[in-house]
Amino acid sequence: MKSPCRFAACLSVLTWLGLSATFAESWPRLRGENGDGLASGISIPAEWKADDFRFQADLPGIGNGSPSIWGDRIYLLAASESAPAPKGKKAKEKNAAPAKPQTWMPLCLSTKDGSVIWQHEFSEGSFKGHRFNSPASTTPAVDEKRVIFTWGTKEKLTMIAFSHDGEKQWESDLGPVNGGHGFAASPMLLGDLVILNNDQEKQAGNLLAVDANTGEVKWTVERRSQRISYSVPCLFEANGRELLMFTNWQHGFTAIDPADGSVVAELSVFDTDTNERAISSPVVYKDLVIGTCGFTANPKHCVAVRMNAQNELEEVWRIERNVPHIPSVIVVGDRCFLWDDAGIVTCVAAATGEELWKGRVPGVEGPCMGSPVSDGEKIFCADESGNVHVIAVADELKPLGKNVLGDLCRTTPAFGDGAMFVRTYGKLFAIEATKE
Repeated sequence: MKSPCRFAACLSVLTWLGLSATFAESWPRLRGENGDGLASGISIPAEWKADDFRFQADLPGIGNGSPSIWGDRIYLLAASESAPAPKGKKAKEKNAAPAKPQTWMPLCLSTKDGSVIWQHEFSEGSFKGHRFNSPASTTPAVDEKRVIFTWGTKEKLTMIAFSHDGEKQWESDLGPVNGGHGFAASPMLLGDLVILNNDQEKQAGNLLAVDANTGEVKWTVERRSQRISYSVPCLFEANGRELLMFTNWQHGFTAIDPADGSVVAELSVFDTDTNERAISSPVVYKDLVIGTCGFTANPKHCVAVRMNAQNELEEVWRIERNVPHIPSVIVVGDRCFLWDDAGIVTCVAAATGEELWKGRVPGVEGPCMGSPVSDGEKIFCADESGNVHVIAVADELKPLGKNVLGDLCRTTPAFGDGAMFVRTYGKLFAIEATKE
């Protein structure tokens, strides 16, 4: 750890949760406010007809990153087209996309019609990663002052800040990226800090905070990570302090003081003897933080932890059947929904982990690689084939709709400005909220 920074004592959970009208109507990071996937004061139809679409726009590039929304502007990252995966005999060959020179395109679009307000292009380096990854798999972080983009290559992890009008404020090179699956770590903004989970392979990465005004690294936390992670931390409150919670295969849950990057508590809860990876992001339910970790055919774990009065993390409950590998869990009310990669949904009591029901969503075509989001009454999640499935927040599995977008989709929907926005591989769709 190095370069501690002063952290504004007045920053509070209420400020972060964004009780101002402007913030509540926006979607400032992957999965919205504090990564919970919840939108308030909006209702999206379950089945979409032609007149439910505000617009459908072709994007100037491809990607698997999700949109962020601030006011009447959409921010997302695109990149030039990736080369197709090779047809090798070995599994590693099948899963590896060849390196190809890329142009990264930070974009700002209008929430009204999807038109491009501003666009920048950066051609530097080649991207190589898993065939399900893309050069533009990250989601920007945005607040009232700026928007932050990240992307990475073997040689360079780029973090770059723009004003809402598209003026570049600063650019930082955060070092090389060591990870065979490629970079896909999204940032979050916390006051004047940009927080990034930069866990990499072979202990090459770290957790870090960057000054949002200058791009200067304020603190780093050394890690013993063995697999590159894509989990975005969340903010939680414990014993009168606001802390960041990170998840990682080797470290488990790690609580960090954002003031200086000090490790307050850590609890290893995942199976460190098998290959696992933290892809999904943790969420908060009251005094619990719930997170997952796993790897394809290996065991997968969903674990809820709590910090006790002695500032120690304690495991409260765990689930190890039908746990999602890529999608994050979502808590709506007092229910926690585990929507796994195959479209099997397990609903449990968020406080105890007690299973309430389980069922398979009908009509899922291909894996679900984005995460579920909710308007409070319905849950939306896309499959890889570009179908957005809708189920009710209910006491049983109640499918409500299947909406066909017709384009590859590995992203998470976003809410803002009276609509829901779904980014597919090469397009952006806006679905109007239901009129009162």
